[in-house]
Amino acid sequence: MPLVAHTDLPAFSRLREEGGTVLPSDYALHQDIRALHIGLLNMMPDAALAATERQFFRLVGESNQIAQFYVHPFTLRELPRGPGGQAHVEQYYETFETIKQSGLDALIITGANVNQPDLAMEPFWEPLAEVVDWAWNNVTSTLCSCLATHAVMQARYGERRRHRGAKLWGVFDHRVVDRGHPLVAGVNTRFDVPHSRFNDVSREQFERHELKVLVESERAGVHLAVSRDGFRMVFFQGHPEYDSISLLKEYKREVGRFVNGEREDFPPLPENYLAPQAAAILDEHRERIEQALQRRAPAPQMPEALLLNRLDNTWHDSALAVVNNWIGNVYQLTHHDRRIPFRHGIDPADPLGWRR
Repeated sequence: MPLVAHTDLPAFSRLREEGGTVLPSDYALHQDIRALHIGLLNMMPDAALAATERQFFRLVGESNQIAQFYVHPFTLRELPRGPGGQAHVEQYYETFETIKQSGLDALIITGANVNQPDLAMEPFWEPLAEVVDWAWNNVTSTLCSCLATHAVMQARYGERRRHRGAKLWGVFDHRVVDRGHPLVAGVNTRFDVPHSRFNDVSREQFERHELKVLVESERAGVHLAVSRDGFRMVFFQGHPEYDSISLLKEYKREVGRFVNGEREDFPPLPENYLAPQAAAILDEHRERIEQALQRRAPAPQMPEALLLNRLDNTWHDSALAVVNNWIGNVYQLTHHDRRIPFRHGIDPADPLGWRR
């Protein structure tokens, strides 16, 4: 069932332009269909703020569950924003205080850019702790993406992410290792997932705390894991929400950093992402940039128009299947009004052990 455009957030218009079904709020009010309210804690920087909205809205809106979806974006005040990003947040985002008063059925927490060697030193650490603690007691399930997974693993379980030595960047083959779990029911047993990260939480780190690994890759490690109750917390390390063009945009940003002298080496192409012809176009573009810099001439623009129709998306259908299963379980649990989590001896004043 579709998303409901309950605000003027531009993401709804963009999704309609792409052919998605987005209901106006007045139409949805007259339908006798169960509504699910899903929060989106968007911690991404300004340049990726709107794209991240669309990516997660799209996955939720394409679910085939019998429900109408109200997605409530919010962020953390402590995250640095420029004038444009701050204006977007103030105009279209809800506050965490409003979210707590209204309640949610489920929550998605995005990744974030970090600058500190220890996540606990980041300005979002304590505010994020408050959100996750609240969600543990009040939300059926929380889906953590990439950096959010690393933060919860460090805070709740004392497992610090480890630097891989080099950036894991590209599209990688994965295998379902627990085919009986409801989150991977009906999902291809092998599928691709994009990754873009320097750090990793290993299978051993997850399993030390009875967290169940569902999907992993020989090259990229664990992608999907769940809390020991099977559903309360869902952990992604990859980026199944990515658009076909997301890695190309990231590559373009890194090329720009090289041109501006912000990085010493020319960025490598993302692994397993580009068809041979597209890779050849970018290799030629690299040569033209290097020649221009030697002549101290302006660097040529990336020929994106030549690349867009040559980008394959080999992950969206599996990503949609997993998210559809996640939402289906949320629907079943909220429909039967079973939203109080199993405690497992957890201190209700500090359910995730964040401040231990």
